[in-house]
Amino acid sequence: MSHGELSFITTGDGVRLAYRLDGPAHLPVLLLSNSIGTDLHMWDAQVPELSRHFRVLRYDARGHGGSGAPAGAYSLDRLGHDALELLDQLDLQRVHVLGLSLGGWIAQWMAIHAPERVDRLVLSNTAAHLGPRAQWDPAIARLMAASDMRETAETFLRNWFPAPALAANGEAVQAFRRTLLATQREGVAGSWAAVRDADLRRTIALIDRPTLVIAGRHDTVTSLAHGEELARGIPGARLQVLDAVHLSNIERPGEFMDAVLGFLLENEGR
Repeated sequence: MSHGELSFITTGDGVRLAYRLDGPAHLPVLLLSNSIGTDLHMWDAQVPELSRHFRVLRYDARGHGGSGAPAGAYSLDRLGHDALELLDQLDLQRVHVLGLSLGGWIAQWMAIHAPERVDRLVLSNTAAHLGPRAQWDPAIARLMAASDMRETAETFLRNWFPAPALAANGEAVQAFRRTLLATQREGVAGSWAAVRDADLRRTIALIDRPTLVIAGRHDTVTSLAHGEELARGIPGARLQVLDAVHLSNIERPGEFMDAVLGFLLENEGR
């Protein structure tokens, strides 16, 4: 079923997920997975170039964008199964996966639990574990007690963008603010719970897919140290450090694309 530019599937637990495909059908598929508080449009600037080389599959994680937002804690297992169910319903057996922040946790989960579905793996501005656990419950409680998303939105923006970009309040900042304000709090709270409960520090050693880790030198959410930990823990992983905060694809789009395409197209002759 289509709705404008979006199509939809329904997961096994009854949640509707919105997705979009771009690029020629004969090309290999690249699955993009988003950060908390964003929707599939966070990749808009990258899709024109990516779709020259890939059939690009984007989706709104549960709780975000056009997807359903069930109340309660989400789990990384459930979020990972959402991605696999999307691939199943589109009859896609094997894809490249690029995940940023929460999307990076989902990508790690896929490579650990369904390695036969993953070709190459790009983990951007993410971590295997983000503690301490005690920081999450008060944040979730404050969010659910607030009258709206305004305070949470500004906190996200401060974590995502350098101070000069926030002060300039350009179109990118405004666009992400609009998306945050439109996001249902159940989606953010549920996703925070998934991050709270996720600890992949031991199991990432099982990842046997070619892996590129991208870290932001100034990232205050998933720090450079988190990226270094991932690259050490995943056998054979490479680390690319960008002079960015958390949304490397927005802040450093050219360098981000050079890193991603250089890795994904390696030995492809394209």
